Amino acid sequence: MDLKGMQVVAIGEREGINGPSLKLLAESAGAKVVFSVTQCFV
Repeated sequence: MDLKGMQVVAIGEREGINGPSLKLLAESAGAKVVFSVTQCFV
């Protein structure tokens, strides 16, 4: 997937994929990550 030039908000989940992992994934696809966080959804 090519996200070059896109801005991304990466919201991860504690029991799933965390925010920093989503950030790295989006950046490797060419996106600019403007916010990254890991939340706990209960």
